[in-house]
Amino acid sequence: MTRTELVAQIRQKKSYLTVGLDTDITKIPPHLQSHPDAVFAFNKAIIDATLEYCVSNKIKTAFYESQGLKG
Repeated sequence: MTRTELVAQIRQKKSYLTVGLDTDITKIPPHLQSHPDAVFAFNKAIIDATLEYCVSNKIKTAFYESQGLKG
């Protein structure tokens, strides 16, 4: 996303909200735990739920790197 696109999102949504995605596997809701890629499903649900308000998502790379290849 360019700076111009970000500014346009901020103006359109009247928000600066950025959602950090650093999913703790132990806190994934029970209905998603049986999903083949539960972390992906959970993060997608968060992104979908906040799309109307959120101008960006921040993936916390170190968290996923700690999970090895699967992360």
